[in-house]
Amino acid sequence: MSSNIINSSNLSFEDFGHENGTKYWWASEFSKMLEYANLTSFMSPINKAIKACMTANIDYFEDFRREVRIVDGNQFEDIKLSRFACYMIAMNADIKKEAVAKSQAYFADQVEKINIILEGSTEIDRLTIREDIKDSNISLNSAAKNAGVVNFGLFHDAGYKGLYNRGIGEVKKIKGIKDSADHFDYMGRAELSANLFRITMTEERLKNQPLKNEKLAIGIHKQVGKEVREMVIRNTGKAPEYLKTERKLNDVKKDLKKVKALNKKKGKE
Repeated sequence: MSSNIINSSNLSFEDFGHENGTKYWWASEFSKMLEYANLTSFMSPINKAIKACMTANIDYFEDFRREVRIVDGNQFEDIKLSRFACYMIAMNADIKKEAVAKSQAYFADQVEKINIILEGSTEIDRLTIREDIKDSNISLNSAAKNAGVVNFGLFHDAGYKGLYNRGIGEVKKIKGIKDSADHFDYMGRAELSANLFRITMTEERLKNQPLKNEKLAIGIHKQVGKEVREMVIRNTGKAPEYLKTERKLNDVKKDLKKVKALNKKKGKE
């Protein structure tokens, strides 16, 4: 595909595809369609898309294939993308770009046709932030241990109470979540982000605290939680415990797998 065709604003997503038994797209070409300067800058949404697949336990190797290409005598490394890979990349791309917004709308329309209620980039963001929280909690536990924490249940409860001004049981009642359910699996993007910020900022503050004292570390976690609570109220107009509850993340994962199955079938048509 020549460069003048790639830059044509009249081409649709389907026009960028190639056929070889199964339809596929080159990342270098898809990046230009989505108004990215080059493949290097396009790696950010690609990596986010791959991370989302990993979080949803989706086998992504067949969707993102690195290959060496030769175009006009020039050899370079590119990535062969499946239709599903393009969907995931679009949902993780910069929504401020007009081409990205149009691409997301196109894919959302395709998903709605099979009655999947996946809310595109918002729910994919929820998946990746939830995974970031799991990873960040591991780092926080390490920092807490170095700060003298032994009772980790009390330590984490303090941060939670600082953010929500009440215990987890009461928060679940307010949100209508079963007592046995994981609150994090029902959080929206803003609430998840607030918890991630609480965790990372507590870790940083503990690292800068020279004293090794459990009571002090617990107090720090609760104080950071309170500060994040104020930030949430200031920016959303609601306390964290009253932020909207979203559908369970396991259901999002199931729908993503359905989208992959649909796109795999469509790619062979």
